[in-house]
Amino acid sequence: MNRLTALFRRAEPPAYALPADTRAYAIGDVHGRRDLLEELLARIDAERAADPRPCEHLVLLGDLIDRGPDSRGVLDLLLERQAADPSMTILGGNHEAMLVAMLDGNLRDLESWLHFGGEECAVSYELDPIALLADPAGAPALLRAAIPEAHVALLRALPDLLRVGDVLFVHAGIRPGVALDAQDPQDLRWIRTPFLRSTADHGVLVVHGHTVVGEPDIHPNRIAIDTGASATGRLTALCLDGADRRFLATGA
Repeated sequence: MNRLTALFRRAEPPAYALPADTRAYAIGDVHGRRDLLEELLARIDAERAADPRPCEHLVLLGDLIDRGPDSRGVLDLLLERQAADPSMTILGGNHEAMLVAMLDGNLRDLESWLHFGGEECAVSYELDPIALLADPAGAPALLRAAIPEAHVALLRALPDLLRVGDVLFVHAGIRPGVALDAQDPQDLRWIRTPFLRSTADHGVLVVHGHTVVGEPDIHPNRIAIDTGASATGRLTALCLDGADRRFLATGA
């Protein structure tokens, strides 16, 4: 009887799902790996072309830049696609927030940004990280001169979240117990422990990146899909197709 009960439990539909005519692909943290993003987008495009849905969403969960070798190339690719794909939403992550802070002259975290992946980002724009550190006061001007205006405009315009039906897409997570419309943007891009440890029903399924997992991490209230692309070569996408869930990944 226990085994039969377990089988029925596994067959139960998820508590939160998209409408039957809606499909969404969410892509985890790209971190400067244009090569992996191109590969994953090609697979998604092929699926969408072969089996379209009336309503499609393509969501990037933020942390597009830093760590990997081609932050500039990632933003070039997404700007080009954004002009042709109205189904695409690009969310902002904490790494985008740090770069915008640098551009605005907030140099308090310059060394931390460079250490945690900004060095590779700077090099992709043909900037010398050592020169940035040697003249912190001049770093914002150097960054603004090197980074194309279209890239800066994109970084500044990135939203913090997207809700599609009963699914919330966000970079880092949410503050448990706080209404969705009252969430602090800092939490949406930076939160870890309070969100990751929470077993609360948030009223939505939260799909997020930010915290690296070896494999997609599935919980009743959240799904984590940052599989550490810059280091592992594994960029993961979650496909939500009505009530169905599955994953696509580079190297898989």
